[in-house]
Amino acid sequence: MRTGDLLRRLDSRLLPPLARAMSRLAQGRLRMRVLTGVALLSSTAVLLTAVWAADRGEPAGDPTVGEVVRVGVAEGQSIPGYVATSRRELAELVAAPQSTGDTYALVTFTEYLAPERLAPVLREVSVTEVFGRVPLADTQTQIVRIPAARIPGDVVDGMVEVAERKEAEAAEYQSLSGTLTGGSERERQLRQVYDSGAAVAAAEATAYRSSCSCVYAAVIRATPAALERISARSEVRAVDPAPEVRRLDRAVFLPPLPEQEDVVRPPADTALPSPDPSAPPPSTAPVEPAPTSGSARPEPPATSGPPDSPAPTTAEPADTLPPASAPPATEPAASPAAAL
Repeated sequence: MRTGDLLRRLDSRLLPPLARAMSRLAQGRLRMRVLTGVALLSSTAVLLTAVWAADRGEPAGDPTVGEVVRVGVAEGQSIPGYVATSRRELAELVAAPQSTGDTYALVTFTEYLAPERLAPVLREVSVTEVFGRVPLADTQTQIVRIPAARIPGDVVDGMVEVAERKEAEAAEYQSLSGTLTGGSERERQLRQVYDSGAAVAAAEATAYRSSCSCVYAAVIRATPAALERISARSEVRAVDPAPEVRRLDRAVFLPPLPEQEDVVRPPADTALPSPDPSAPPPSTAPVEPAPTSGSARPEPPATSGPPDSPAPTTAEPADTLPPASAPPATEPAASPAAAL
C-alpha cells in the first residue's frame, strides 16, 4: 500500500469518531485538553506511518530500464576472435546444468542467402528477425532488419516493402539532382552524389524485388542443444548465444558481414564523389549528409514510408520493417544492426 493511501485510510478511520466525541464535549478546559491530546496523537500516528512506509519502500519498477545489451562484434574488433568466443560461450551454455530453456542468439552466415535458403538452415527454431543488405561491389548499401516469424514468406514480403521504399528513394534523389542547375564545381559534385544515390537505390530495389541473396544474419530463440545443431551447419559462421537478453527492444545486434574476415571496418564507396564538406548544401536541396554512414551520400527527405537508416555502421541500429505477420509468442522484437 502506498504512503498516501495509508494516510487517507488512517484519516477515514480516526477523524469521524473524534469528531463525534468532540461534539459531545462541553466548552472549556476539558475541550482544550482533548484537542491537545488529539493533536499529539495524530502527529505521532502520521510520523510513525511515514517512517514505516519509508522503511518498507515503494514497489520496485522495471530494473532493466535504461539498459541496452549489445550482441555481436563492433567496429575495430577482431572477427576471428569474435567467432572463437561465440563458440566457447555456446559450448559452456550447452554444458551448463539445467541449460534446457530457450535463449536468444545471433546467427551469422558465411555468405548472403536468398529467402528460400533460410528454412533448411533455421529449421527447428523460432526466428525473430533477419538482417539483409544488397552486396554491391565497392558500394555502401543500407542494412535492413526484417521481422520474420514465417520463413521464407515474411522475408519475401519484407523485401518487397524495402523495394518499394528504395524506388521512392531513387525518385527523390533524381528530383534533388534536377534542382541543381548551376555550373559551379560544388553543384556538379552534389549532382554526382545525388545521381550515385539514385543509381544505388534503384539497384537495391531491383535486387529486393527479385528476392535476392541478401540475408546475412538472423536473431533466433531456441534451446542450447538446437543452437549447437545450427552452429554445425555449413552455411553458419557463428552462433552467438545471448542468455542475458530478456527484451529485444533493449538489445542491439551487430553481426559481421560475410565479406569481413579480419576486423570490422567501414567500407570504401569508390563510386561516390566527395563534395566540399565545408560548403553548405544548396538552398534548393537542403539535405545534410548522413552523419554516421561513413559515406558522403546524403539522405533524401523523408517519404511516406519509415525513414531509412544510414549505410552500414557499427554505431546505429539498422532500418526496421513493420512485421509482415504476427511475431512469435515471445517478448516484443526490436534492434539494431551490425556494422560494416
